Amino acid sequence: MRYKNIIFDVGGVLLSYRWLEIIMETIPVREEAEHFAKLFYEDPLWLEFDIELRPFDDVVEDYVRKYPEFEKNIRYVLGHLERMPIRRERVWEKVHEVKKKGFMLYILSNYSSRMFNIHTKGLPFLEDIDGHIISYETHHLKPDKEIYEDLFLRYNLNPSECLFFDDRQENIDAGIKLGMDGRVINSEEDLLVYLDRLICEDSKWEMETING
Repeated sequence: MRYKNIIFDVGGVLLSYRWLEIIMETIPVREEAEHFAKLFYEDPLWLEFDIELRPFDDVVEDYVRKYPEFEKNIRYVLGHLERMPIRRERVWEKVHEVKKKGFMLYILSNYSSRMFNIHTKGLPFLEDIDGHIISYETHHLKPDKEIYEDLFLRYNLNPSECLFFDDRQENIDAGIKLGMDGRVINSEEDLLVYLDRLICEDSKWEMETING
């Protein structure tokens, strides 16, 4: 196989999230909770957490000023970050098997330092990771090309030898433009199928997708 380096996003790939369940603890009507979630997670302020050019708490206060009617909900969600992740232990077991096959493993993810440290604290997959670029470290965000170049430069990676798993098409497309291969992960089962193919050294799968 031509791949030497396997690169993972975290959210939606190595972890799932119970974002709606947490929101519904203060907004019990599902439609209202989904409305809040759309405002909260799709606001450009969210990217300010990830790029970390200013303190986390300053961004929180900007959210509160922008959406004063949701102050209680905003503070509740951001005050319970440790409850947000859902473990993907079957994925982590497969990641360990991929590591044993000789691949180098990396993380490329948009994350604030506070959230990354809380969400990944003590998780076993980190033991198999050879390196990472997280947006808060370099102040660059996917899908901007700079964060991919940060990864290539820090670890001396040849993009043509990299396979990237991410849950967003625009992030995969950006990596492909820079020479990587990539697959969009829509579910835990998607990733398990791809990891099994790597473990089994099935070279035919390189040009396929789950539905192809």
